[in-house]
Amino acid sequence: MRIWMTGGTGFVGSNIVHQAVAAGHEILTTFNSYRPAGSEPYRLERIDMTDPGAVSGSVRAFAPNLVIHCAILNDLGGLYRDRAAAWRAYVEATRSTSQAAHDMGAAYVLVSTDWVFDGTQAGADESTPPNPVNLYGVLKLASEMVALDRGGAVARVSGVNGLHRARPASPRAQDPGYGYFVASIVDSLSRDRPFTVWESDRINMVATPSLASESADLILDIGARGLEGVFHCCGADAIGRMDLAHLTCEVFGLDPDLLRSGPPDLTGIPRIPIPYDTTITCPRTSDLLDRTPTPVRALLARFLREYSSWS
Repeated sequence: MRIWMTGGTGFVGSNIVHQAVAAGHEILTTFNSYRPAGSEPYRLERIDMTDPGAVSGSVRAFAPNLVIHCAILNDLGGLYRDRAAAWRAYVEATRSTSQAAHDMGAAYVLVSTDWVFDGTQAGADESTPPNPVNLYGVLKLASEMVALDRGGAVARVSGVNGLHRARPASPRAQDPGYGYFVASIVDSLSRDRPFTVWESDRINMVATPSLASESADLILDIGARGLEGVFHCCGADAIGRMDLAHLTCEVFGLDPDLLRSGPPDLTGIPRIPIPYDTTITCPRTSDLLDRTPTPVRALLARFLREYSSWS
């Protein structure tokens, strides 16, 4: 396949690129602020995602079979400081990319999030009506509606952990969600440094973790099949932060006595609602992709193999 995508130098996007290249696909990814140094086995192009003409011109020139829109404005505070810019970066960029795919007859996948749910809808499946509680969730939901209206697919990822394939040595830190949670634990405990697991009603305390590389495989499968509608690219198990931390120690062979519990350090993070329980299920995804969700222990074991190969 020829795959035109956005955000291929980001966390989830870099895993999509990595898995796609390994499968023999030809990739062009846009980038914004970060471009990997050296020669890469895929094409990079800097494009203003809020410029429909630039987007359509690039897609038309590459002539892809599949368009994957993964790029986000990854600045929670910035979304609130300039809501008009945030709308352009999320919703209008989705409109431009989905329209360009439609015009070329290419399949389309928008990568979305479990944060379209409000934190009280535990076990939400693909048909559960979303109810976002913060601007990020609202922007993602609005983008989903645009993608679906154009006949595309929405691939929601949840509690994503794994390696950043474009920046494997970049600093990883705990945040109010689940992203980088496992990697940040492993980075600290493997150096015999204590790690404080954040616990608070103000943050995302329960989720259904996924592994970035596995989510990437699912997203590529959705696109290759030209499927439409909503998909949940997640693991099998709901788990809390502390339980996930202890399971990480068990799988990675780390010392659980180095784990601590404490309040989150939300310095620089706006005081906004954050969904408490974002656990999701994936019956439609499992049925259409003919797959069984992966248990969290197996996801961690796969992550251990990936982490060891990059260390």
